[in-house]
Amino acid sequence: MPTENLVHEHVFLGAGHRRNERRVWLVIALTATMMVGEIVAGNLYGSMALVADGWHMSTHAGAMLITALAYLYARRQARNPRFTFGTGKLGDLAGFASAIVLAMIALLIGWESLLRFANPVQISFSQAIAVAVAGLAVNLISAFLLKDDHQHLGHSHGGHSHGGHSHGGHAHAGHSHAAHAPDTHAHGPNAQPAGGHDHHDHTGHSHGHDDHSHHGHAAHKPGADNNLRAAYLHVMADALTSVLAILALLAGSIYGWLWLDPAMGVVGALVIARWSWSLIRQTGLILIDATDTVSDLQSEIRERIETPQETITDLHVWQVGPGHSAAIVAIATQNPHPPAFYKEKLAKLTGLSHLTVEVTPVAA
Repeated sequence: MPTENLVHEHVFLGAGHRRNERRVWLVIALTATMMVGEIVAGNLYGSMALVADGWHMSTHAGAMLITALAYLYARRQARNPRFTFGTGKLGDLAGFASAIVLAMIALLIGWESLLRFANPVQISFSQAIAVAVAGLAVNLISAFLLKDDHQHLGHSHGGHSHGGHSHGGHAHAGHSHAAHAPDTHAHGPNAQPAGGHDHHDHTGHSHGHDDHSHHGHAAHKPGADNNLRAAYLHVMADALTSVLAILALLAGSIYGWLWLDPAMGVVGALVIARWSWSLIRQTGLILIDATDTVSDLQSEIRERIETPQETITDLHVWQVGPGHSAAIVAIATQNPHPPAFYKEKLAKLTGLSHLTVEVTPVAA
């Protein structure tokens, strides 16, 4: 076979990478527009709450910028040979960084809320509620744009907000922050059929394309885009704190319960911290190639390969991008087969995008 037919790419970007990138840039534009509008309106009408919240939104736009730039860099460098397994995991790196920021913000919100218990401040309720409602509207629009089929809010999501709490009499409302063809290499100690190299595509997988769907296994969710998830959780956390702020401000304006505002701040901080930890754990495991994220795929590989005559002596499976996993399989067998035999057994494993097989003949 000509060597040009063995050349393959390592583009392991997630399904809908370009679509998600465009949506994040749109949310950044929406957030920046709201930010400028609040700062201008605040200066025109003498509202420090609007001015403060406008500048606060700049931090959200900055956080969303991490997501957008990660998408941009991963796409432009997808075929750069410096990245041995492509740039698919850059999204997980960006998600991990975002989750760290979320955790820090949760601590700040919790600390400031506790201080408000000891030193309550007067709140301009009507103005604060208006800002919180405007922020909630932006959050809901942004969340709709960033919603992904793989995201389920009941699964401990992470987020980041600083909204709905009064600071020196000014309320800050929450705003938006912001499979491939496995390559089979069979190695044998002797010049047997199992000792050659095979780089053929697996039927049913697309190699080197980022716009095909890969639905993967439920346990390790290989199709989940953690970069988009981080952005989505930013806006959902802000929406949560906006709702809590509106409830606290309404109760405060009606019953005079100033303590409810910082109480809601503590509740929001705890929820955000929990979401943040979930995102840190999920992205961290992917970054260190932990087996937790691909355990089901490991089991399926063993089920399809192992027989009374064939034993897997070494198995490495790790995620290389949203919807894409790589595997190295070492097989000891009494009856070695050519690479195509093992490739066919694993051909229909969804999400297995890069495969290396080593075959070692053993005595009966």
